[in-house]
Amino acid sequence: MIIRSAKFVGSAVTPEQYPPADLPEVAFAGRSNVGKSSLINKILNRKKLVRTSKTPGRTQLLNFFEINELYRFVDLPGYGYAKVPAEVQKRWRPMVETYLTSRLNMRGMVLLLDIRREPSREDLNLWHWLQKMSIKVLTVITKVDKLSRNKRNKQIAAIARSLGRKKEEMLEFSAITGEGKEELWRRLLMVLEGE
Repeated sequence: MIIRSAKFVGSAVTPEQYPPADLPEVAFAGRSNVGKSSLINKILNRKKLVRTSKTPGRTQLLNFFEINELYRFVDLPGYGYAKVPAEVQKRWRPMVETYLTSRLNMRGMVLLLDIRREPSREDLNLWHWLQKMSIKVLTVITKVDKLSRNKRNKQIAAIARSLGRKKEEMLEFSAITGEGKEELWRRLLMVLEGE
């Protein structure tokens, strides 16, 4: 995918604040510190379009990014980080659920899981909810450069089992090396274009 333009178009909490529903969108979700911002920056060939932070839980709004004036990416707040105040965490779920259930131009979700961790209760709850809502999901295993090939294969197989999926359905990705970038774009375009 050749990225001619990638720009931040705004943040939102409620549907009135969303950009017009005129372009197909894909949402990105995962636990805080899973590497969501790094992944988006890497696939868009940008260093700092999406703000990255050493402090998990920084994304607290729905952040919209327009790609090539054709598509939008929506960066959802990370979940599962205890240091985010409880009242903020309580607002996240209805904000995210409202977006995912009401946004007519939303084509699917990229669910990110860290290869070094078993899926958490929050990961599994989101996964099962997305299945129940019949939302198309691309499952991306991040930080694959952190493990040897043998450990990586075992861990991906374990993650796939916990989701009731085949290992081949998991996408492997590294924001450091760029591994998996082309395959992720291939599948993203299929989702965005409704294939």
